[in-house]
Amino acid sequence: MRNRHPDQRAEGAAGPFTTRLTWHPPGGGTALWESRPARRRGVLTVRQPGARTGRPTRADAVGLTRLRRLNTVAALAFVIGGALFAAGAALAQLGSGDAVECASIYFAGGLFFNTGGYVSLLQVINAPRHVAGGEGRLVTPAWRWWSYEPMRVDWLSVFVLFTGTLVFAVTLLNSFLQGLSVQQVNRLIWVPDVIGCVLFLVSGHLGFIELCHGRYCVHPRSLGWWIVAVNQLGSALFMVSALAAYTRPATDSAVSAGIANWGTLTGALCFSLAGLLQLGERP
Repeated sequence: MRNRHPDQRAEGAAGPFTTRLTWHPPGGGTALWESRPARRRGVLTVRQPGARTGRPTRADAVGLTRLRRLNTVAALAFVIGGALFAAGAALAQLGSGDAVECASIYFAGGLFFNTGGYVSLLQVINAPRHVAGGEGRLVTPAWRWWSYEPMRVDWLSVFVLFTGTLVFAVTLLNSFLQGLSVQQVNRLIWVPDVIGCVLFLVSGHLGFIELCHGRYCVHPRSLGWWIVAVNQLGSALFMVSALAAYTRPATDSAVSAGIANWGTLTGALCFSLAGLLQLGERP
């Protein structure tokens, strides 16, 4: 969002990212664009001359329908993926399933996480966009399957999230390998797991930057804030699980299998809960 119209004022900025803009449309009044409401709900706020409060202006029917469908698919994918991860962790903790069975459940959950990550990226790419310096309205772009927009914090946050799901897929695939040494287990399974957790945490941090306009904030009445916060809690629990799963060469065992399983289970439930909440953050 670097190329702004001279009439626009960036009120929410964090480094190279702009998360909130105010400008004066040709017909008078003030238009307010905020990144998350625009891309998730398809709205911006327009205040007419003399009015004390603004009114939401929505995108066209095509854009709103697109957002609803993509949001539903992404949300359900994270709900199901989180539930499968929680089930796999529960089986591992209770000892009621063998390693292959648990790995299969994790892998199925990972596929849903991959789907949710990519559909979330599609939602950012194809979300209605404001017209720089123009009327106070959103315009629905032509459909695209991919874009490269690293200077947009919403795109970067979701892209990092999607990349994290792909890195997790490497861990989940490698977990099917048999006869690995301790060094191979740590290199092929544990290292990608930690990298994926780091990417999830970075994505959540960028989500807070977008939502809070460059700083951390607490907005208990904001559904978007709860979604980002619950997802970030899930990412932190995944990181705790990953660190506890490190296999010590001296003992040929994990630092704490119990912490690893419970961290995965509770973190996965956080992602499922955030997915349920996301169903409500739609146009």
